[in-house]
Amino acid sequence: MPRVTLLQWQMLAAVADHGGFAKAAEAIHKSPSTLNHAIHKIEEQLGVRLFEPKGRQVVLTEAGKMLLRRARQLIENAALLEDVAERLAGGLEAEITLAVDQIFPGCALAEALTRFSAAYPHVRVQLHETVLNGAVEMLYESRADLIISGFSPQGFLGQPLVDIPFIAVAHPEHPLHGLGRALDLRDLEGHRQLVVRDSAVRHRLDAGWLKAEQRWTLSHLSTSIDMLERGLGFAWVPQTRIQAALDGGRLKALPLRVGGIRYASLQIVHRDIDGAGPATQALAQALIEATVTSCRDAEPLLLPEGAQAHQIPLADAPQS
Repeated sequence: MPRVTLLQWQMLAAVADHGGFAKAAEAIHKSPSTLNHAIHKIEEQLGVRLFEPKGRQVVLTEAGKMLLRRARQLIENAALLEDVAERLAGGLEAEITLAVDQIFPGCALAEALTRFSAAYPHVRVQLHETVLNGAVEMLYESRADLIISGFSPQGFLGQPLVDIPFIAVAHPEHPLHGLGRALDLRDLEGHRQLVVRDSAVRHRLDAGWLKAEQRWTLSHLSTSIDMLERGLGFAWVPQTRIQAALDGGRLKALPLRVGGIRYASLQIVHRDIDGAGPATQALAQALIEATVTSCRDAEPLLLPEGAQAHQIPLADAPQS
């Protein structure tokens, strides 16, 4: 057991802050003799001198200053511990599991988590980045409290968040761009398509246009984008993830006559919206608000010559 109690450390801080026993005693509603005894007890137990007289006041010794810095951390941590306990007693969750489809805008996710962290710094967040049916499967298996997905899970109600544009792209020097004309899907069949694997295990889907003779299946969207920038294939990719590459000329939209640009609708879904705790509700609201602020000023889509945009369900959207 510690030789010095938390209360004794608090008394040390009070005497240091008020420059003497009398003022400190008045501030924390203790008698000067109680404070004096507590300080002498610390000095006796630790074998160090904490204060020395200076006129009518007492000031900390060098050893006292060092111990006080550590003591303040102990006092603050104890206060934070009590605050967490009070929140838990009031129904605050200790941890939230959030499953988010990889096509969700990263800027919106970062902004939402920043807001949430400021309001609930002690609530842990387990973030799962999923593909296709992965988030819905976690919801079905009660492994996620909150999901963002392009699928509508049976038995749950979701709130629409944002429509994500998917663009068919390849490296500017890819042979498909070398054709120099508007393309149709038959032109794509002889070239390698990059596809991101569904992260679901039991409810896995193959979605989108998958008729290329060559196909590489990857596990993460960022890997697909890296491969695209290296000229290793073509894919449909969320505009939110490749805008910088498009602007910088590292990727170029394919001039497909039909299907070059498509939209997928994301929604946010609670596992138990009625039983959701305050932190889960706050995180959901932060995600909704961040989506509005982050996506409102998104770059407008510039259609390649001859291309057309189409609104389709995510299940039919080609996954890059």
